[in-house]
Amino acid sequence: MPRRIREVEPAAPLPALTISPEKVCFVVVKAREFDAKEAPTDPGSGSNPSDDRGIGVLEDTADDPVADELTGFIDALSEDEQADLVALAWLGRDSGGPEDWREIRREAARARNGRTAAYLIGMPLVADFIEEGLATLGLSCEEFEIGRL
Repeated sequence: MPRRIREVEPAAPLPALTISPEKVCFVVVKAREFDAKEAPTDPGSGSNPSDDRGIGVLEDTADDPVADELTGFIDALSEDEQADLVALAWLGRDSGGPEDWREIRREAARARNGRTAAYLIGMPLVADFIEEGLATLGLSCEEFEIGRL
C-alpha cells in the first residue's frame, strides 16, 4: 500500500532582521554575564582579588567591564540594528507572534532616543526576552552559546 504524504501549508516567511543573529546572540551572552552581577558587599575593599577568592568580579560596580563592553557594542550598532534588538526584547517580553513583528519593529524605531544600550541593560531579564523574541522568529542562540557560557 503506498504511503500518503500529508500536504503541509508552507510556513509564513520569517521577517527580515537588519541585525545578524550572531550580533543578537553576542548581546544575549553579554547580558547574561551582566545579569549575574550583584550589589557590592565590600565597596571599600582594597584587597587583592585572590585574597577574596575573586568574588569581586560578580559585583556590579560603576566601572564594570561587562557593562562597558555591552554598552559599546550596542552603541556601535546602526539605528536599524538597535531597533531590531529592542523589538526582539519586546516581542519576547510580550509573547507576541511573528505576525506582530512589523508593528513591534515600527514602534521600536519610533521610540528610539539614543539611549538604547542603557534602556536594554536596565531591563530585567533582557537576555531571556531577546532570546525568546528570536525563538518566536524561528532563530536560536544555541550554537552561538556553545563554549561561551
